[in-house]
Amino acid sequence: MGLGGCIILIAVGAILTFATDWKMEGVNLDLVGVILMIVGLIGVTTFSSIARRRRVVVPPTTPVIDEERPHHRRDGYSDGYGV
Repeated sequence: MGLGGCIILIAVGAILTFATDWKMEGVNLDLVGVILMIVGLIGVTTFSSIARRRRVVVPPTTPVIDEERPHHRRDGYSDGYGV
């Protein structure tokens, strides 16, 4: 159940608890509404904690650049002297 389903449960529970005055034998609609709101709140907190764990940003690792060093010749001409 996603975040939208949890919000719908909260809304339906609030409607049953606060906006209706229906009387049914054997069913307490106020209690059913409160239970739906509690289940919706538990779902929202669970969904947000899972979503928070998924959004952990891992900094990119710096690539190791293996540059080849120029070969040094020891013939007297490569360092600029001895021309």
